[in-house]
Amino acid sequence: MPCYNGCTRQNRTATTPHPAPMTPQRYDAAIIGGGIVGCAAAFYLARRGLKVVVLEKGEIAGEQSGRNWGFVRQQGRDPRELPLMIECNRMWRDLPGVLEADIEWRQGGLLYLARDEAQLAKYEAWLDHARNHRIDSRLLSGAEAAAMIPGLRGTWCGALYTPSDGHADPLKTTRAFAAAARRHGADVRTGCVVEAIETAGGGACGVRTEAGPIAAATVLVAAGAWTSRFLRPLLRPLGLDLPQLYVRATVLRTTAAPPALPFGVWSGDIGFRQRRDGTFNVAPGRSSDFYVVPDLVRYLRPFWPAYRRERGDARPYFSRETVDGLAHLVGGQPALVRQMKRHRVFAPPPNRTAAERALTAFKRLLPAFAGLEMREAWAGAIEVTPDEVPVLDAVPGVRNLVVATGFSGHGFGFGPIAGRVMAEMIADGQPSFDLHAFRFTRFAEAGHSHDHDAV
Repeated sequence: MPCYNGCTRQNRTATTPHPAPMTPQRYDAAIIGGGIVGCAAAFYLARRGLKVVVLEKGEIAGEQSGRNWGFVRQQGRDPRELPLMIECNRMWRDLPGVLEADIEWRQGGLLYLARDEAQLAKYEAWLDHARNHRIDSRLLSGAEAAAMIPGLRGTWCGALYTPSDGHADPLKTTRAFAAAARRHGADVRTGCVVEAIETAGGGACGVRTEAGPIAAATVLVAAGAWTSRFLRPLLRPLGLDLPQLYVRATVLRTTAAPPALPFGVWSGDIGFRQRRDGTFNVAPGRSSDFYVVPDLVRYLRPFWPAYRRERGDARPYFSRETVDGLAHLVGGQPALVRQMKRHRVFAPPPNRTAAERALTAFKRLLPAFAGLEMREAWAGAIEVTPDEVPVLDAVPGVRNLVVATGFSGHGFGFGPIAGRVMAEMIADGQPSFDLHAFRFTRFAEAGHSHDHDAV
């Protein structure tokens, strides 16, 4: 019988319910969130000699950073992300040595199959962005695509292929960043809820945690699906908002097979990759479940174009989060803090129907693996922005407060560079890349397009 709650990953709802009291000390940076972006930022800051603390309410990589597909891709990204992702792709090649860890990195490529000419035309249109950035993406004929996957069933018009893309293990990678940050002197605290950001003189000066206050010169919020709700008390008096919703995404893992596919594959119906141990991660291609919460109404206008674009692939999901959202609406920040303490590791149950359909589609696509069974399935909460591009910026009107959020389901591969540029923003006051496209205020700007130019 498959395990439907991710038996091999952290799914506890409470960890370290009584964290050790904080000792009085001042940090150069306090980072809220122990996902890949927060841990990468901590590593790059600590390696430069800054005094850093990471504050994670549950476990490192306990939420979406440890629950994703594991793809590391330039292919198909919104062109705004490509300059950073190209650099990030270079970083991934060196990460096993830099982090002194086995993260199961494999630069085997990524293949997007096209069933019809309309899909192939979308790939061809995106290929213009790849050419402009000198990415090694190329179109394949249907015969060439089929030759790459022995036994592939179905009729295919062609495919988009990027040999320099790859994949890695999400849990191992994120925890390797945390371990490397510790080796360079960072303080990584798990089981510690941040209750509020402390301010003085118009700027952030630290945080208040359940274990006591922490003074910090700069605060980075990289809290995934919790970010917008957590920041709201600070943003509202300034007339600011951060439109962000979250969806449930399901992944399954099969039993093992002999090594066959070095590259990741997306067929439209499903995405999959073979892990080092021979098992496959398989996930529904585009479908997800959007949480029915009060913020759906709050952010209806900015998200309406995305809803119209994705309405055939998204389903409403009523859950405990619906009730929690109402409680937060009425009870404010104290209610949210109670929810964070209850959801030390936010581990939504997987969509069993979606997982079973994905496995069926996988076996239909590749009959050679028809004997594989579902070993486990899990889900994660993915935070999304209206244009499905992240926010990497200082918070306007609050000095010394920066935010990295809204990675919209493709943040794992992007995580190392996102962490690095946030570290540069904190340490140098200026990142090495132009982050104007990722500015905090763009959703409120007249004329800003919420279009997402990716495939």
